[in-house]
Amino acid sequence: MVKVTIMREIEILKESLVNAPIIWKGDYPYFIHPITDGVPRLEPEVLKAVIELSIPLIDWGSVDMILGIEAMGLPLMAPLSMRTGIPMVIGRKRQYGLEGEIEINQETGYSKGSIFLNDIKQGENLVIIDDVLSTGGTIRSVIEGVKKTGAVIQNIVVVVEKGPGMATLQKDYPDIRFDSLVKLEMDGEKVVILDRGSD
Repeated sequence: MVKVTIMREIEILKESLVNAPIIWKGDYPYFIHPITDGVPRLEPEVLKAVIELSIPLIDWGSVDMILGIEAMGLPLMAPLSMRTGIPMVIGRKRQYGLEGEIEINQETGYSKGSIFLNDIKQGENLVIIDDVLSTGGTIRSVIEGVKKTGAVIQNIVVVVEKGPGMATLQKDYPDIRFDSLVKLEMDGEKVVILDRGSD
């Protein structure tokens, strides 16, 4: 029964991605999805699928904090925090100047800027939840920022894996468990779901 439920949830997520609208940014095709962009509208069944698929990937009994990245980490973290009873904190793009705040510079394939980490304590075990990992630039910066706090990253779960970034991060940070719910690539104006068995 659990396997049937997981398969149903994965199909809901895959279908939503395959049917996502595509726009072009220069020469780069970009899929627009409510989990990764906040538009179009996020259907509750898609968010439920993401949460149900994420829960079994993590040993929640050893987690002290859920960390997400502004902005799309927020709708993913909130239901996980409510389900598990574990507090959450957001890596923000705004500086607050709180004691212990860590500024990290992040760069993706299409943007760069700063992210500020607050209220992460030495020795805490963290799970990072994020929407998409492509180049891995943002996640790498966050990992390095968390290291400065003395906290330990136990898991990193992303909804969408696209490109070589995750494989590179797995090699560079072997003590962290990395998971993605769906792996895909762009083929022109088409989203192609990749077979996980081919990893």
